Amino acid sequence: AGDFFRVALVVHVDLSVLVWFVAMAGLLWSLDLRDGRGARPMGQAALALCGGGAFVMALAAFVEPGTPVMSNYIPVLDSATFLAALAVFGAGTLLLVTRGFLHARPIGIVIDGRGALRFGLHASLVATAVALLAFALSLALTPRELPAQAYYEILWWGGGHALQFTWTLLMLVGWLALARACGGRVSLSPRIVLLMFLLALASVFVTPLAYLVYEIGSVEHREMHTWGMRLGGGLAIAPIALAVLFAIGPLRRLEPERRPLRAALLASMLLFVSGGIIGLAIDGNNVKIPAHYHGCIVGVTLALMGLVYHLLPQLGWQAPKGRAAVLQPWLYGIGQLLHIAGLVWSGGYGVQRKVAGSEQVLRSAGEVAGMGVMGAGGMLAIIGGLLFVIVVLGAMRSPA
Repeated sequence: AGDFFRVALVVHVDLSVLVWFVAMAGLLWSLDLRDGRGARPMGQAALALCGGGAFVMALAAFVEPGTPVMSNYIPVLDSATFLAALAVFGAGTLLLVTRGFLHARPIGIVIDGRGALRFGLHASLVATAVALLAFALSLALTPRELPAQAYYEILWWGGGHALQFTWTLLMLVGWLALARACGGRVSLSPRIVLLMFLLALASVFVTPLAYLVYEIGSVEHREMHTWGMRLGGGLAIAPIALAVLFAIGPLRRLEPERRPLRAALLASMLLFVSGGIIGLAIDGNNVKIPAHYHGCIVGVTLALMGLVYHLLPQLGWQAPKGRAAVLQPWLYGIGQLLHIAGLVWSGGYGVQRKVAGSEQVLRSAGEVAGMGVMGAGGMLAIIGGLLFVIVVLGAMRSPA
């Protein structure tokens, strides 16, 4: 049961975070291209590589699971099939980033709202390129004779931290775009927004510096990445979050097609802030840690879900509307909020992370209750995730 749980957890994390986020990043970068025809062959190749890699990653769990390694950021199945699939997916991501640099639209001398958002997308491209560089350096520098857990932990640590800047930048772009789509007027000027994006990007350059200053396996190398993310990752979030809240606060009666966008935006902000607050309460290696990153990751996911709703009409389909489209972000978000609340509750009792079943050793009624809340929230979130697919497929059944 423990091995099955770990195999499933590896595939779940990689598909629901890495693959989903890169897919949405690729969509947003593709919409920002100045030369669609010239970039099309690269885009088709990137889609084939990423799609094929993701499919085989999932397939590997059944044909060659190997040993599940619960490394941070990118857990892996230590098997030739899974690792080859991950490499193919990485090649597709590299092609996406390269295409973005070659074909992205210029920001322009006059910075308006659209230009500021475009800068945010450019910044996320740069952060992803830094992450890929870090992965390449780690692959070259990490001794292969290390035990699997230590090897993959070191391998993904630097690039994994850099990717957090990519996800955060995409989320901030999503917040601002959704606020505008709802009819809100963000009080920050485009130049201030650009400055916020620049601040969010600046700390990503701590990543290559850490490789130059310290040996890859050292404690100092590891902590430099951590402190870079802690000090720089949140500088832009608070001002943009407050500006977005003030922009959408006065909005009352919205058109039907705007209501799902507001629901996704508010749910995203709620989950991301909750994850950040939980991060301040982490003590030890318990389930408060996944509570923290589940909140933050789901905050990003809800922002991207809202962008999907927003972009569907621009891609030629109907705008999602109706009760199901408004309910979906709240159902998914509240489910995840209960999920992380249960984790924090259980973490207070010292329940360990990355274990399942009898390995958790739940001794008290409080521990059992906490994990029960977590499970109930997870079930609601699954229903919310399925509802997202249903709403999107429903909108795509007929053209706009």
